Amino acid sequence: MPESPFYAKAMRGGPRLVGHWMFVGQADPDRLAQILADTARLANLGEPDDTPSGATLAAWSSDAQPPQWAMRSALFLLVQIPSRPVPQDELEACAWAYCWLRNRSFETFEQAREALPDHLHEPLTPALEQAWADQQSQRLI
Repeated sequence: MPESPFYAKAMRGGPRLVGHWMFVGQADPDRLAQILADTARLANLGEPDDTPSGATLAAWSSDAQPPQWAMRSALFLLVQIPSRPVPQDELEACAWAYCWLRNRSFETFEQAREALPDHLHEPLTPALEQAWADQQSQRLI
């Protein structure tokens, strides 16, 4: 099955999502990497083989594709931050939407959208619509 345009955008936005976590996280890169890996393990968002280094995290936020668990953990943490961060561009929004649907199970698009924190309804709705359509066509795995 060919890769969907949405999935490609979500994967291109993955480094931006992890980079956003690095930008708003209030710790050194090694500590932020530890938090990301621990979150993945504790919240059942993936099972990292090892805890990455801060340098690895920095690479994932620039040019290297981060693993799914890192993207999912970054979103999990970002949506809980009191400063209410939002995605900075379309690619990052696609990564946020992709991970939102991967992190939780929803029966309808409306449930997925309503479960978003209020400040994310407007910036994520277009990407979430694409993610939902992609998931329903069995491309989002």
